[in-house]
Amino acid sequence: MRRVQLDKIASVTLRLGLNKNAVLGDEIPARAGTVVAARVLNAKTSYNTLEDVHGRMVTLHPGDVIAGALGHRDALYGYSGRVPEQVAVGDQLQLLNIGGVIGIGAEAVPGLGEPFKIEVLGSVLEFPYLGTRFGVPANIERAALPTVPLASDLPPIVALVGTCMDAGKTTAASVIIGELSRRGLTIGAGKLTGVSLRRDVLQMADCGADTTAIFTDFGVVTTHESTALAAAHSLVSHLAEAEPDVIVLEMGDGLLGTYGVHSLLSDPGLSGAITATVLCAQDPVGAWGGQRLLTERYGMTVAAISGRVTDSAVGMRFCTEKLGVAAWNALRDGHRLTEALLPHIERARRLPRQEVGA
Repeated sequence: MRRVQLDKIASVTLRLGLNKNAVLGDEIPARAGTVVAARVLNAKTSYNTLEDVHGRMVTLHPGDVIAGALGHRDALYGYSGRVPEQVAVGDQLQLLNIGGVIGIGAEAVPGLGEPFKIEVLGSVLEFPYLGTRFGVPANIERAALPTVPLASDLPPIVALVGTCMDAGKTTAASVIIGELSRRGLTIGAGKLTGVSLRRDVLQMADCGADTTAIFTDFGVVTTHESTALAAAHSLVSHLAEAEPDVIVLEMGDGLLGTYGVHSLLSDPGLSGAITATVLCAQDPVGAWGGQRLLTERYGMTVAAISGRVTDSAVGMRFCTEKLGVAAWNALRDGHRLTEALLPHIERARRLPRQEVGA
C-alpha cells in the first residue's frame, strides 16, 4: 500500500466520497467502475478539463494526480475506447471523457487532438472492515443506489431522444424543465443512457428540476444494452419517490447508438409509461429517419421535434409540412415547444396514476 494526494477527483466517483489523501494498491481489477489513481502526462489546450465531484470543470496539467474509473466510450464526436483486459501499475491509459472515464484505444479527434495520456499509479483502496488495515480496490458500484423494479405509480413522463450526440437533447430538456417549473409544477429529471458526466443533470437542476439522477448513481459508468434497462428502471422509480408532477428524461446518444437506447424503447414498461416524446435531430434526414424508427420499430408517436434541425425556418417547415409534427427551436421558442407537450401532460395527469402511458 502506498499513499498519494489526489489533485483532482472526477465526478464519476462522486458517490464514493473519496478523500484526497488516498491509499493505493497494486491489485487493479480490469473491470468497469474500478477506481484508479493516475498521473497526467501531456498538456492539452482543448478538451482539457475534468468535471470534479462539485460539478466544476477544472483544468488538467501535466503532473496532476487524478482519480477516475475504468469504463468504455463509443463517441461519434469524441474519444472512443474500452476497458483494458488487464491493468498494472505503470501502464499508460487514456482519459476518455471529462467525467473521468479511463480506458485504452482512443485516437486523435479533429478539433480535440490527442486524448490525455495518464500513468496508472494504482487502485484507490477502501477499508470496509472496521478495525483492520485490509483495503479493497474501490468500485463505483459499492456506493450505488439500490436497483429496484420500475414503479407502477408514475407521474407523466416527457422523454427526449436524439439522432446522435450533440443533437440538442439536453438544451431542449432544460428549457422544458424551466417552462414547466415556471408553471408551478415540480420536476424530476434524469439522464438514462450515455457515458458518466453530471453536467447535463446539473444543468437540468439549474433550470428548475427539484430532483435529479443519472445512471452513474446506480453503479453504471457507461450504459449499454445489458445494463441500461435495470439502471433506467431504478432511476425512474427513484425520481418518482419524490412525487413530482412531471418527470423529464434524456436518453443520451442516438437512436442507433450503442449505449442501450434500443433496450429502453423496446421495454413495454418504460416506453409505455412515456407520456410525450420529443425527437431532437441534426437535420431533415435525421428527423425523417428518427420519426420512422420511433413509429415503426417502437410504436411511439413524436409529440414535437427540436434540436439543430429547427435552427432555421427551412428545417422547421420540413418537420411541420413533411412529417406533420410540431417543430420548435428550444432556445428561441421554448415556450411554444413546451405548449406542444402540455396537452399530453395534462391528459396524463387527469388519468388515474396506474393508467398513465396506457
